[in-house]
Amino acid sequence: MIELRGVSKTVESGGRPLTILHALDLSIPSGQFVAIVGPSGSGKSTLLGLLAGLDAPSTGQIVIDGTDITQLGEDQLAKLRSEKIGFVFQFFHLVPSLTAFENILVPMEIARRRDAVPRARQLLDEVGLSDRGHHYPSQLSGGEQQRVAIARALANDPPIVLADEPTGNLDTSTGKHIIEILLEVRRIRRSTLVLVTHDHELAALADTRLVLRDGRPVTTPVEAVR
Repeated sequence: MIELRGVSKTVESGGRPLTILHALDLSIPSGQFVAIVGPSGSGKSTLLGLLAGLDAPSTGQIVIDGTDITQLGEDQLAKLRSEKIGFVFQFFHLVPSLTAFENILVPMEIARRRDAVPRARQLLDEVGLSDRGHHYPSQLSGGEQQRVAIARALANDPPIVLADEPTGNLDTSTGKHIIEILLEVRRIRRSTLVLVTHDHELAALADTRLVLRDGRPVTTPVEAVR
C-alpha cells in the first residue's frame, strides 16, 4: 500500500542545509497499523506530511497503492488525497464558519458524491455526534471537534488514514475515546493506519513501530505476523 524508497527531506536554515529526515526505506502493507514515535524534532510530522503528499521529498520515491506520488502535479495529488488518504490533524483544522455536518460534507461535495448528504449524517452517527451536526466548531469541545475531523477524514472511504498526534490537544479520557474510534475504524474498514504519537502505550497497540531520532530510524520496522 505504501512504499518509501530513499526518501529524505532537507531545508535551508540560516543559509545552510538542514536535514530533517535522512534517507529512509519503508514498506507498509495494506491494513497495517503503524505508529511513528520519537522526541520533538525527530521528523515524525515531516514524514507524515510527505506520505500525504502535502510536502515533497528532497530525494527518493513515495509510492501509494502503486502510484509514485513524487511524479504527480498538484491537481493529481489533490485527486489522490481525495480518493485514497484521510488526514486527521492535531489541531482539528475544521472550517470555523461551517457546522459539523457541513465540515464533513465538503470533501464529498468536492468529489461530487451523490450520496453526500446521507453519508455525512451516517458519519456523524458513527462518531457519536448525530445530535451535534448543526453546531459550529466553536460550540464543540476539543474531543467533539476531533471526532468531526475523523468523520471528515473518512468522508470518501479512504483506504489510508494518517493521524498526526490526534490526541495531543485532548485530556487523557477524551484522547482514549478518540483512539478507540480510530482503531474501530481501522478494524471495520480494514484501513491502513499511520499514526504519529508521543504516547508509548498507544504505540504499543500498533502492528509496527517506527522510532525516529534526529531524522533517522532507531529501530527498523518489521511486518507484523498475523
